[in-house]
Amino acid sequence: MPRKTIDEFKKFIARGNVIDLAVGIVIGAAFTAIVQSLVKDVVNPLLGVVTGNLDFSNYFLALNGQVYETLAQAREAGAPVLA
Repeated sequence: MPRKTIDEFKKFIARGNVIDLAVGIVIGAAFTAIVQSLVKDVVNPLLGVVTGNLDFSNYFLALNGQVYETLAQAREAGAPVLA
């Protein structure tokens, strides 16, 4: 690569926007994992105790208005779901 291209790339990276974006993506990914773990390992078991050990793993809402027996069927059909 020509030296000019490398220098231009360094200037582009040094502007800060790219670095800020990369940091934001890393923090967002970590936060997503933390929230998913919190819900799966803390909130759902507490709800299970309060509601008489109901299993919430197959409760979902299909956003396309169709009715599916299981979450797996909805996902297989490509339906948008809140699960």
